[in-house]
Amino acid sequence: MLWLCGVLLTAPYKIFADRQSNGVTVTDQKTNSFNSSNSQDDVDVDVDAVGWSAIDASLAALYGDQVPLHMGTLIKHRLGGPDPLDGISVYYRSHPVPHWHYVTYGFSELYDKEQEDQEESGYGFELTFRLQAAPGSTEPPSWVFSLLQNLARYVFSTGNVFRPGQWMSANGPIALDTDTRICSMAMTSDPELPALDTPNGHLRFIQVVGLTLEEEHAAKQWSPQDLLDALLPHMPLWITDLDRGSLLDDPALASQVNAGMERDGSSSGFMYTDVLGIAQRRRLLRSPLTEVTLGARQAGELCKLLPLRIPFGRPFTLAGRDWRLQFEPGETCGVATYDQRVVITMTSACAQDFAHTLLARAGSYQLAQLPNVSWLVQKTFIRDASGNVVNTIG
Repeated sequence: MLWLCGVLLTAPYKIFADRQSNGVTVTDQKTNSFNSSNSQDDVDVDVDAVGWSAIDASLAALYGDQVPLHMGTLIKHRLGGPDPLDGISVYYRSHPVPHWHYVTYGFSELYDKEQEDQEESGYGFELTFRLQAAPGSTEPPSWVFSLLQNLARYVFSTGNVFRPGQWMSANGPIALDTDTRICSMAMTSDPELPALDTPNGHLRFIQVVGLTLEEEHAAKQWSPQDLLDALLPHMPLWITDLDRGSLLDDPALASQVNAGMERDGSSSGFMYTDVLGIAQRRRLLRSPLTEVTLGARQAGELCKLLPLRIPFGRPFTLAGRDWRLQFEPGETCGVATYDQRVVITMTSACAQDFAHTLLARAGSYQLAQLPNVSWLVQKTFIRDASGNVVNTIG
């Protein structure tokens, strides 16, 4: 499952990276075609790389004469190579804490202008990632290259773009074979790289920030950007530290975040899922029964989010492959079906009743205020890229 800004995208794989190699990806393909080079050495000599040069110029304004480590692909994606990104550069920073600053090349148009949209360059962004450097380390960890290529595969295969204020759940540690508690990501504007106008259009630098599971929950139940702003004094430049615990273990910070949830509600308004079934059951002398089938993980998410949406007058949509389930705030409770769409109207009390009745556990549930709807919760199975079950919910 992948959460994106109020949007949950389910997928039967994990997004993670091998700490020792570049071999684990979100698909069956292997990220094994990297070569180390200078950034400009990686540009085709017979191609006018105006987009690439614009990114280099932006980084030179921040890092001066520092020559980054650049990992390029042996075969470019546009020439049939397996890696979506043409390259990733890494810079070293000693302040505010020693860390590695990774920057991608390939979400934007690096060479000729090919997209019809003249305003944006390619997908309109490049990703960055800041990782706290281990004491005495002289080379950046290689697993981040795979992580960023994995995120690129998601964008290139779905067309869904990243924006500041979004988040993702990795369904496990972002660095494989570690005991890190960092298993989720939020997106924000890189605090040191401003948006950029290139000959191929506009792009911005979006930083991927590692979060713990507790922090991910807070991002979903409040707002990812508000959460990141609250974390910033404790997380300078939003640098990811694999060795840290949850910053919400600090009672004062947790209280600040909880107060924001109660004051603002949740910004999460949309969730994709591959587990959503709707069936209509006729009943003698009674209205039809609408039977909703959900995964245990989706049920748990709805229990947390509906009380932070409906009482604030905000709708929530759960979208599956064939059906769409819409929760709408209203003065009465009810259900209506339109083609492949079911609309459930809820009062604030009904949303609270839902949260207290349904469990993230396989079973059948019914709300007193919605007697014409039954809820069937199935176990959720999280699988790796090979299809093996790595976690079961419910």
